Amino acid sequence: MTTDKPQTKPLPKAEKIKAIKGMNDILPPQSAQWEWLEDKVRQLMARFAYQNIRTPIVENTGLFVRGLGEVTDIVEKEMYSFEDRLNGEQLTLRPESTAGVVRAVVEHSMLYEGGKRLYYMGPMFRHERPQRGRYRQFHQIGAEALGFPGAEIDAEMILLADALWKELGLQNVRLELNSLGQPPERQAHRAALIAYFEQHAEQLDEDARRRLHSNPLRILDTKNPAMKALVEGAPKLLDFLGEASLAHLRTVQNILDAAGVVWQINPRLVRGMDYYNLTVFEFITEQLGAQGTICGGGRYDGLIEQIGGKPAPAVGWALGVERVLELLKEQGTMPAPPAPDAYAIVPSAAVLPAAFMALQQLRALGTSVQMHSPTQPGEGMGSMKSQFKKADASGAAYALIFGEDEVARGCVKVKALRDSQSQEQNQQSEYPLAQVANWAALLKSTH
Repeated sequence: MTTDKPQTKPLPKAEKIKAIKGMNDILPPQSAQWEWLEDKVRQLMARFAYQNIRTPIVENTGLFVRGLGEVTDIVEKEMYSFEDRLNGEQLTLRPESTAGVVRAVVEHSMLYEGGKRLYYMGPMFRHERPQRGRYRQFHQIGAEALGFPGAEIDAEMILLADALWKELGLQNVRLELNSLGQPPERQAHRAALIAYFEQHAEQLDEDARRRLHSNPLRILDTKNPAMKALVEGAPKLLDFLGEASLAHLRTVQNILDAAGVVWQINPRLVRGMDYYNLTVFEFITEQLGAQGTICGGGRYDGLIEQIGGKPAPAVGWALGVERVLELLKEQGTMPAPPAPDAYAIVPSAAVLPAAFMALQQLRALGTSVQMHSPTQPGEGMGSMKSQFKKADASGAAYALIFGEDEVARGCVKVKALRDSQSQEQNQQSEYPLAQVANWAALLKSTH
């Protein structure tokens, strides 16, 4: 009697799941460039005595509606908002970080003992059309100084950003300044602005008509070239400023002049939110197309009270990480990915215990080492020739050769891989396995 074997159908091939458009993976070696930038920021912030703050990625939607304003493009069009299905809370992926920082400062009474200098790094989310250097998940680095009313802190903020460009080696970044004055001065300017645009209503585009009575300052920031001449002729906020606001601006300018920082006044540089006042500034490049701002900031003395805290002054800035990295790439100043100090060549599995012991000691001494490992099952350790090829491709300065004969004698062979090193260094040398610290110093000295 014969029985037919059941026919089994092959399982369908799983469909690849791709990242959401505008939300990108950051892979090696590019991720090393991000780490390099972040390290530069941390070192610089420490020199300016700014401390790190980390706030949640998800906040109550009301925080951004209150902080950014209901008629801003961010709130109207760009926020990723949703209802928590477990408790019905209205939540939003943060579109920026200042509101969250202020919320944290208020919630934890951080200004009780005096002003705070803070900085942050992390992802933000806006549902906008992805373009060069602008994505739906993007990353910002920002600094906030809260509880300090003086113009010297505005200048310090600008000098902090300017110092970062120098640390990174960025060129051709210009600084634009303006003052938004105080609320009564802005109200007078706002009334004049509305009257002016009402007289030219036929020249306004759809966005400008929508903003005319809700947020007329944003019309000055239009990207529509057809409205350029109209905007140029609009009343200038600087003409409405009183002596105190002008003195505040002059103090900032004098400090920047003394520090050798070049600036220019842009009377059209504005912020649409009412809580901004006095100094506003942007760092701009011409090398990234029309969207040339890589860092923007200003004083926002009204926000802390608006979010529920006691009135307190504050100033800050934020930069787009992707745009800064894009600019570094454009200018050819991006550093090469770091290479290990050494590559361990292991021709036989028999020497693995001795090799691992030595490598762990090396790493504990601060030396970076990549060990050769097969990439396919049953492949074996591979020939010396193939391992040397991989050692050279790794960029390591030295190869550490754990041959069976050397290990039997209690030694490791050290060979320099780079032509730039001296003839003496290019020769192979043996070092006792028991004296790892001696050859660790050599590996670190030339790489």
